[in-house]
Amino acid sequence: MTDAPKTLGEKHDQGKPDWSLVPLKAAEEIVKVLTFGAKKYQRDNWVKVPDGENRYLAAALRHLAAHQAGERSDSESGESHLAHAACCILFLIHKQLEAEKP
Repeated sequence: MTDAPKTLGEKHDQGKPDWSLVPLKAAEEIVKVLTFGAKKYQRDNWVKVPDGENRYLAAALRHLAAHQAGERSDSESGESHLAHAACCILFLIHKQLEAEKP
């Protein structure tokens, strides 16, 4: 009697987004900004901001301009201007995706 051949396990994940590509240390900087905002305002308050598309684009540009001018950290939060800008851009992506929903 022979042993049945061992087979490899299967995982059908081809074509799925590879979340392991996200640089988690950099993403943590964005999470710090989100945490600061949740404490200052309220969790998910950014979703309710009127004219959010224009206001978060303006905020992202302000943070990028401050970074370009050599200021690395936001004076109020102490967090990176780039992380603040990235956070604003995430908000804009979310709003765009929500607007495109059928």
